[in-house]
Amino acid sequence: MTPAIGLFAWLAGHARALLIAGLVAGVALPGLALAMKPWLPELVAGLLFIAALRIGPRQALGAVRDLPATLGFTLLHQLLMPVAAILLLAAGGWMHSPVAVALVLMLSASPISGGPNLTIMTGNDPAPALRLLILGTALLPLTVLAPLWLLPELGSADQVFAAAGRLLGVIAIATGAAFLVRGLLLPRPEPRTVQALDGASALGMAVIVIGLMSAVGAAITGEPLRFLYWLAVAGIANLGLQAVMALALRKTPMTRDRAAYAIVAGNRNIALFLIALPPETTDPLLLFIGCYQIPMYLTPILMRRLYATPTASGG
Repeated sequence: MTPAIGLFAWLAGHARALLIAGLVAGVALPGLALAMKPWLPELVAGLLFIAALRIGPRQALGAVRDLPATLGFTLLHQLLMPVAAILLLAAGGWMHSPVAVALVLMLSASPISGGPNLTIMTGNDPAPALRLLILGTALLPLTVLAPLWLLPELGSADQVFAAAGRLLGVIAIATGAAFLVRGLLLPRPEPRTVQALDGASALGMAVIVIGLMSAVGAAITGEPLRFLYWLAVAGIANLGLQAVMALALRKTPMTRDRAAYAIVAGNRNIALFLIALPPETTDPLLLFIGCYQIPMYLTPILMRRLYATPTASGG
């Protein structure tokens, strides 16, 4: 075993502590957070590469029998949920509030690229989360049409389509390269190697979150009540959706993969839509996105017991 594999395997055993360290660094070091923001696309691509390398093409693509479930959950997450939210918010007269725009935006988004990594940290199979990530991103230009039509404040279809296309390209390149490397160099990785990849994923997520927390540090010190308000909104939306999905699937044939489906339900790539929003709606959403990282990165800690299965292993 090389020293590098030993180091990353050790990091895998401290994955949850690494995520907390990343959150703290993002808040405490705003200069570093701003400096890292331009590198976020490359960091996300690297994280996708590690996740796909760890899972492998056979598990990631799944069997034909997995396609209906993946498609069904994609439509539920990205089409039915935002449309239902728009109708409920409109009925209550809250449709044009910043919270309504933020929540519908979240529900309309495809899964975060770190979904498979979070699933690994709860001790569950990440393959369903990667399948949802790939299909969800591919179908985003179609699923987003209904929310855009019902809520024009979300942005123009052309801009959203372009952003989704770029993200899909990143996913295709990163996963394709990872599957090639896996087939050539790691056809049957040893358990210690898989553990080292888990450690590399945890480190990558801890680094990425620093760049996403630039708006949070200033709000904590300058507007603490506003920060707490948006943190509550983000926490309820993220963790609440995860809990509802996990509990709903517990007594179904999908209970084995409920962690992946629930994590994807609550953790979405909201930042994808920022380029499609008018400037006047960007400021509150930036703070929401920063606050949204907190329950996201605490998922392996707060939700681990809910996602525990008899066959789940630690990580």
